[in-house]
Amino acid sequence: MANKTSEQLARDNVDQILTEAGWVVQNKNKINFAMGQGIAVREYQTDVGPADYVLFVDKKAVGVIEAKPESWGEKITTVEEQSQGYANASLKWVHNKEPLRFVYESTGVITRFTDGADPNPRSREVFNFHRPESLASWLRETKSFRARLQDMPPLPTEGLRDCQINAISNLEQSLKDDRPRALIQMATGAGKTFTAITASYRLLKEPVSAKRILFLVDTKNLGEQAEQEFMTFVPNDDNRKFTELYSVQRLKSAHISTDSQVYISTIQRMYSMLKDEPLDESLEEQNPAEQLTKPKEPLPVVYNAKIPPEFFDVIIIDECHRSIYNLWRQVIEYFDAYLVGLTATPDARTFGFFRKNVVSEYSHEKAVADGVNVGNEVFIIETEKTLQGGTITAKQQVEKRERTTRRKRWEMQDEEQAYSAKQLDRDIVNPDQIRTVIRTFKNSLPIMFPGRAEVPKTLVFAKTDSHADDIIQIIREEFGGSNQFCKKVTYRVANDKLDTEGKVLEKGEDPATILAQLRNDYYPRIAVTVDMIATGTDVKALECLLFMRDVKSRNYFEQMKGRGTRTLDKDNLQKVTPSAQSAKTHYVIVDAIGVTKSIKTASRPLITKPTVALKDLAMGVMMGASDSDTVSSLAGRLARLDKQLDDKERARIAEKAGGVPLLTIVGELFNAIDGDNVERKALDIAGLPEGADPGDANRDKAQAELVGEVAKVFNGELIELIDSIRRDKEQTVVHDDLDKLVKAEWAGDTEENAQALTQEFADYLTEQADNIDALTIYFHTPARRSEVTYLQIKTLLDVIKQERPKLAPLRVWQAYAHLDSYKGTTPVAELTALVALIRRVCGIDSSITPFDATVRKNFQSWIMQYHAGDREKFNEQQMAWLRLIRDHITDSTHFEREDLDNTPFDAQGGLGRMYQLFGDKMDWVIEVMNRELVA
Repeated sequence: MANKTSEQLARDNVDQILTEAGWVVQNKNKINFAMGQGIAVREYQTDVGPADYVLFVDKKAVGVIEAKPESWGEKITTVEEQSQGYANASLKWVHNKEPLRFVYESTGVITRFTDGADPNPRSREVFNFHRPESLASWLRETKSFRARLQDMPPLPTEGLRDCQINAISNLEQSLKDDRPRALIQMATGAGKTFTAITASYRLLKEPVSAKRILFLVDTKNLGEQAEQEFMTFVPNDDNRKFTELYSVQRLKSAHISTDSQVYISTIQRMYSMLKDEPLDESLEEQNPAEQLTKPKEPLPVVYNAKIPPEFFDVIIIDECHRSIYNLWRQVIEYFDAYLVGLTATPDARTFGFFRKNVVSEYSHEKAVADGVNVGNEVFIIETEKTLQGGTITAKQQVEKRERTTRRKRWEMQDEEQAYSAKQLDRDIVNPDQIRTVIRTFKNSLPIMFPGRAEVPKTLVFAKTDSHADDIIQIIREEFGGSNQFCKKVTYRVANDKLDTEGKVLEKGEDPATILAQLRNDYYPRIAVTVDMIATGTDVKALECLLFMRDVKSRNYFEQMKGRGTRTLDKDNLQKVTPSAQSAKTHYVIVDAIGVTKSIKTASRPLITKPTVALKDLAMGVMMGASDSDTVSSLAGRLARLDKQLDDKERARIAEKAGGVPLLTIVGELFNAIDGDNVERKALDIAGLPEGADPGDANRDKAQAELVGEVAKVFNGELIELIDSIRRDKEQTVVHDDLDKLVKAEWAGDTEENAQALTQEFADYLTEQADNIDALTIYFHTPARRSEVTYLQIKTLLDVIKQERPKLAPLRVWQAYAHLDSYKGTTPVAELTALVALIRRVCGIDSSITPFDATVRKNFQSWIMQYHAGDREKFNEQQMAWLRLIRDHITDSTHFEREDLDNTPFDAQGGLGRMYQLFGDKMDWVIEVMNRELVA
């Protein structure tokens, strides 16, 4: 047989892939339309010459194919004019009046396709020819899918965040422009999935009427969550749920229906379905970014008639930063569909894959500014062993433990052995190192979360399953917690105990159940994980992430951090953490391994100057500071403060800011240091076109001008108001060497700061001495202090709370107690604590003294003095009544006639009974007790 020419080989290749796609290939002299719905006729004659192939569907000519040798792959687009010429030509025997709609160019290796019904017909590469039934379906439609995209109606914005409106609007414009790939970058917690479902709903709805959409995930966990979100989604222009309007199928087997509109699948399952091979379902449990074993060569995806390339119109790729590379990229590129990527953490490869078509950029910083996310603080725990490793001395018994079974044996250490920090918890287990970290974490919680009665919901990242088990046991011991207090959660179907071959020895608790408990119940307070909750697991109540493992992937670390960024209002936070006093304001990263110091860290905390006072940051910006650290720190602190404000406090701030809301100020601060905004401004200053280099000097000048515009809103009164509110609202996290716990103390507990706080309190009372009745009496006419009423003290307390929340009486009490070396109990009531503090400031008491102790002591002295005289002594009934008055003064600082109508006096007979007991001396008794007991 003679060697075939390159053209003949190309025809053979095209014949093969046409046959795979369901076409019957025939010669022009043997046409038989009864052989199938789609007939591809070779060398069909036209009035401009023979076309390589003419495609017939249901006996109607619909398209042409121009076949070229494989070597033409690099210049295949140069034959588009030739193939279009055949499409425009008149076919022999057919005498078509209109051009044929579907045009292909193919080498058998590369195939490109143009649909003449598109608004701006443009060729695109396809995996294979479209099936005859697909072309028949398209021909029955009035418009092509790309033409229908032009008819997309305006977006109803009700119930959508600004970032979601921006993402959907820009995505729809990208689709109208026929951009094949689009990237939506939205910070974790900003509602990426909700955005994608809203976009899907609009694509499926008339007039666009997309046939099928694939929502592609890379773990089973993400697929389950996406399915739940589709099931609960209600569009803003219809009161029915998404699943009542459209069919949603989450692929759980090799079967795929053809009558659903939305399909949810892991990329691993879709790969196995395209390959028509069984799936190892354990692959769906682990995300590709953390997969340790990959095939040396990606096995190629092949054509699958059950799921042809045109099966989906749009593919939405969740967490696309992980699933668009290596083995999995070919799954996505198999389909002739628009690709829409969703991620919070894109990198250069992500931008490259989506051809830099970023339709939404919504960073974590912007999300914090908008109140969609909360920022973080970093708390460092360093131990000697964590930093340097250690040494096992010779001639001692050491424990050897199998990793999986944990079977123990003891043997003599032959020689001294040094181990590095990297060997910890893998080759070498030092329980005391884990215990030191956990104990320090426990002891530092009052510093990180002051005023909390329970451990905040915490997630611990461990190195291995064995490491996680050690951590859990030590956490339970150190915190004195039950099994429910701390649990392990993993990707596996259950926290199963396995043997060395991976077989299940004992079934564990379902991780979905543990996650639900972590999310909704009081217990567990702490969850420990090795491989879970990097992405897609929404536990809004998490306020603390404890890293006891390092992370190799920068994006993976960002996703792990993202577990803490979710916002949560006060009521829902208190359901699982009852002692929380406000909405979730921030989360704390506890770094016990150095993960935040690694060069892989993609972002840093917004608040890069945590030790600088908020007031100083604001004053600095007002006075001209424009560096990114200062502006970012100020914006981050203000965003955190806003989470704790009520409507009245927000209104007060807006009033002082000339009507500008606090969150608007935050957003403008972030915009002023945004790199793109600074670059544009710098180009304007330099008078240069876009793309030129304006130079660092112009960039600095541009940022200074942008920040200066925002800074105009600040004034002394606004800053004072913000600072006064902040003192009660904002919490401080101490960054220090936690191996020495004395350095990790709350700053207000030190001698220096106790003195500063008490001095500030004394100065404030002195300043207000002429303005507030209670203080006027105590400072200027102390002989009248018996006249100070409950209402006057309550008024003073309310003023302090509003103007100087930092000077809360119980907090100032602790400072005085520290200075006076007071070892007694702390008052329970703020009012009586305030009276005792006033007495201390005015010099009535030389050291801090509980008011109830003062009253009781004075009562005893007065009774003894009264009984020592010639007067008739009080009888038992009278003494019982006097003790009731004493206790009332202890709680309320003053007693009046009207109090006899209230508890507990009304139950004893009230005013009438006291008059029976004391007669005409009643008013004298009241006057004397008010005077003597508060002396």
